[in-house]
Amino acid sequence: MTSLDAQIRFAIEHKRLLRLAYLDKARVVEPHDYGVQKGQAKLLVYQQYELTTSPRHRTEGWRLLDLPKFESCAVLDETFSGSRGDAHQRHYTWDVLYARVK
Repeated sequence: MTSLDAQIRFAIEHKRLLRLAYLDKARVVEPHDYGVQKGQAKLLVYQQYELTTSPRHRTEGWRLLDLPKFESCAVLDETFSGSRGDAHQRHYTWDVLYARVK
């Protein structure tokens, strides 16, 4: 079994989508920044949608997720184009930045 840290780093490096269970919701996200903020491990993602009983319920947008709240994580084969450009980036102050999508 691959660690959560290794999955996130791989997904960012290879621009692969993640399927997460987070706060009782299944989500498909683009991982963008991964690091430590205020002493807590976090992942900045662009959420493409939530997986619900209805087909691909759209709930797009930026999310800053706390890693300890992840219930599961899987790297998908599907890729994304990378950075969403200056107009779509939110820059956060990181104590430590482990990985950032290019």
